[in-house]
Amino acid sequence: MSPCHAAASSRRPALVVVAGVAAVLLPLLAQAQPAPVAPPAASIYSCIDDKGRRLTSDRPIPECNAREQRVLNRDGSLRDVRPPTLTAEERAEAEARERKAAEVRQAQAEATRRDRNLVARYKDAAAHGSARAAALDTVKLAIAASEKRLKELAAERKPLLDEAEFYKGKPLPAKLKQMLDANEVATSAQREAVAAQEAELVRVNRLYDIELDRLKKLWAGAAPGSLGPMPTAMVGGATATR
Repeated sequence: MSPCHAAASSRRPALVVVAGVAAVLLPLLAQAQPAPVAPPAASIYSCIDDKGRRLTSDRPIPECNAREQRVLNRDGSLRDVRPPTLTAEERAEAEARERKAAEVRQAQAEATRRDRNLVARYKDAAAHGSARAAALDTVKLAIAASEKRLKELAAERKPLLDEAEFYKGKPLPAKLKQMLDANEVATSAQREAVAAQEAELVRVNRLYDIELDRLKKLWAGAAPGSLGPMPTAMVGGATATR
């Protein structure tokens, strides 16, 4: 055998091995390759401009920024709706409307909460009447204490006035004048307190009247919150403080 034939014969087993390895690895490498990513589906924008013309484009249509634009798939099916692009003024108006709506929702939720609390607290008119009487008694006790103090001040003032009679047409002694002035200031303060407490009686009665009117409707079957927000007079009033 010639040297060339011998070398060729010795290379055949190596080639067979390489071919076998390649036959095994190539399918594995093919499987390891990531699948091709499909390009995103194209969109079609469609709208009717201010002249009544239907416009279409493969991107948002500037002529329809102030109008709603329909975003379609290639087959014509609806993918999305693009809302109008708002100006700064329009955005401010929209935000103001949303704030107002949020305030209305909050007031409604508060009314519902208060109604539920009312019904839970007062099962009937007798229970509500007892609560009214207790609230009024507190104010009446304060009035009685102020009126008692007024009588005490009047009793303290009488001898001071009697003593002042001796100084008619003359300056009063400093101590006597100081005592009369202090008595007058204390008396004025107690009179103001009585006036405020009497006004409080009226206010508390009014609050309980409003509350009772609402309760009657709730007891009759009205759903909590269905009567609207609580009257302004009730905010921070008897219901909130009890």
